[in-house]
Amino acid sequence: MSVMIERSRLTLRRHVETLFGFGLLLPSMLIFLVFFYAPAVFLVYISFFHWNIFTSRSAFVGFENFIILIHQPLFWQSLANSLYYTAVIVPSVTMLALGLALLLRGGIRSKGGSAIRSMVFLPHVTPVVATSIIWIWLFDPQFGLINAVLGFFHLPQPGWLGSTHWAMPAVMIFSLWHSLGLYTVLFLGALSTLPRGVMEAAQLDNARSWYLFRRIIWPLVSPVTFFVVVLATINALQTFSQIYTLTGGPHGGAGGPAFATTTDSILIYQTAFIYQHFSLASAMSLILFILILALTLLQKWIADRLVFYR
Repeated sequence: MSVMIERSRLTLRRHVETLFGFGLLLPSMLIFLVFFYAPAVFLVYISFFHWNIFTSRSAFVGFENFIILIHQPLFWQSLANSLYYTAVIVPSVTMLALGLALLLRGGIRSKGGSAIRSMVFLPHVTPVVATSIIWIWLFDPQFGLINAVLGFFHLPQPGWLGSTHWAMPAVMIFSLWHSLGLYTVLFLGALSTLPRGVMEAAQLDNARSWYLFRRIIWPLVSPVTFFVVVLATINALQTFSQIYTLTGGPHGGAGGPAFATTTDSILIYQTAFIYQHFSLASAMSLILFILILALTLLQKWIADRLVFYR
């Protein structure tokens, strides 16, 4: 009898603990529901409707919004700009972050390791709006520091943000500087977990640096590399703040000049909040989501064949 009573008490205690846990999770679940899932469902809904934000009236139009987008040259240009930006940023930031992490690995183990990590991470946590003001001056064709240095070495001095050919590279340079710290810290964390025994054995065998990297370091940090590539791809396809702040000034509005830096995120913003075509903007957002999902699944498929999990 006492055993049954004890079991019932344990069962009751487990139920209470479970309910208490759900109670703690409830506020965050409600926040996710209200600010993420509900807007996502509503976005999919109005993608298939003509929706007026002022009258809240809607009319079902099926795939008409998507057909309109297909026949819009600016939509294809923004998609091409997004893919171009992503194709350059992702491999560049991954290789630079891994290289910088390898260079800093010895310093991280010293007494000043935390300070070094903080300095590397600082650009990423600095607000984009604040740092973009500095970079707009750096990119200034007449008074900017970058062109001053180029002129000192008698090199061509581009118009940067005012040039259709150099505006996107300028945004890429700023984005690399701003995001490099995050991915470097991720790689530093991965390098700090490498087994010392394996590394010391390879060094005792006089293994060359390239062999050590290719055969030992690279396979062991490949899971973090895959994570960095996926995260960088998602962030690159959703890039908005960098482009908006750098090109939204005296150069003809965000995405300029002449739509040279207009990506999907910029076009979605302009379509929704400037031209008030929320249904078209929702359709573009849905297409962007499908694109990100497809690329992520492709990367997962590749990673399953190349990533080494220890």
